[in-house]
Amino acid sequence: MSGIAYTVALCTHNHADRLERTLGDLPHIRPPEASWEFLVVDNASQDGTPELLATHAWPEGWSVRVVREEKLGIANARNRATIEARGEYLIFMDDDETADPDWLRAFERLIREHTPDAFGGRIRVSFEDPRPDWLTDELLGFLGELHWGDEIKPLSDPATKVYTGNFGFRRAICDAIGYFDVTLGRRGNDNYGGEDVDFYRRILQGGFKVWWTPEAIIHHRIQMAKLNRAYFLDLHYRQGRMEAIRRRGQGSRVPPSYLYGQLLRAIAAAWDVYRKAGRNATLRKEMNVTYFLGLISGWAFGPRPGGG
Repeated sequence: MSGIAYTVALCTHNHADRLERTLGDLPHIRPPEASWEFLVVDNASQDGTPELLATHAWPEGWSVRVVREEKLGIANARNRATIEARGEYLIFMDDDETADPDWLRAFERLIREHTPDAFGGRIRVSFEDPRPDWLTDELLGFLGELHWGDEIKPLSDPATKVYTGNFGFRRAICDAIGYFDVTLGRRGNDNYGGEDVDFYRRILQGGFKVWWTPEAIIHHRIQMAKLNRAYFLDLHYRQGRMEAIRRRGQGSRVPPSYLYGQLLRAIAAAWDVYRKAGRNATLRKEMNVTYFLGLISGWAFGPRPGGG
């Protein structure tokens, strides 16, 4: 045993510009009272990330390690972090986030008081560019906004998912549930997701204790690239494809007939909102349309789980 209580892991790929801001904000974080380390996983970056990490002046007194994972994909990077970590608990943050000063101390209090197997904290969206008129509050969750209430409490519903942008777990649970599914999640510029939600669901299915704390706050900085309608539509199309592949499994590639009915109803709902309120109000309905298109496409043409 290493005697280290916590490993804080940051996974990054070709985001040197936003990573520089994240690294610059790190000294504001108050370290936990127990022993800990900071681990960076460079996921096959080809920009200035390796040079930035090699020359960065880390906060005084921090124990920092940088490793490189050549297999592209956020799930591969998170699995490498899980294997490399020396702490009993592994806590993730992303390369476009700024943590509140009390962030780690809040998780440490939760661990001491409730001994969770896994835990998540609040994520607040922070806009670095002007917010478009069409970006309503109900869409913020698709940019990572997460808030399950103002009380510390256990989570047991798969619908109350937590995101790896502000999430931690006892590494030993991987002996029972496995690692992150490498067929899911973002790969380079491909706008995929779902590896964290899948991991969270397996934690619950394994009977492990998951806790929520609103006191561990991280700010997710949103760049201009995500402030366009196409980002949301593409995200939901790909989510539909992944969900279809999961649900279909090794079964028939013929999409269930009810999916076509759901698609037509989604189109009708989007058209109805457009007629009544205009284009700025339709995005949420358009996302439903692209989700069902993705479901049908993934069911018919998506790969089999495990390849093929």
